[in-house]
Amino acid sequence: MSDSEQTTAAKKRLADERAARDKANEAQAKTAAGIKPTPTQEENDLAASGVHLMEHEHDGSPEVEPQTKQAEAGGRGSYKTRTATPST
Repeated sequence: MSDSEQTTAAKKRLADERAARDKANEAQAKTAAGIKPTPTQEENDLAASGVHLMEHEHDGSPEVEPQTKQAEAGGRGSYKTRTATPST
């Protein structure tokens, strides 16, 4: 490959990477468009004034299902120990 071919290939690769990055950034911006920070600035201001908030405003993020435990401990009967044998 000559120097100009390498330069052309590098420019094409960079342009493709830039296009992919722009597409990903655009998708991320669409996802985050309806989401606001938690807690909101108003909630921070109220807390700084001494107000205790029991409920917070919904931040607009999608609801997440609670995760279940991946593994659970066995019952008491499943715990076994070695019996100690006296040394002679």
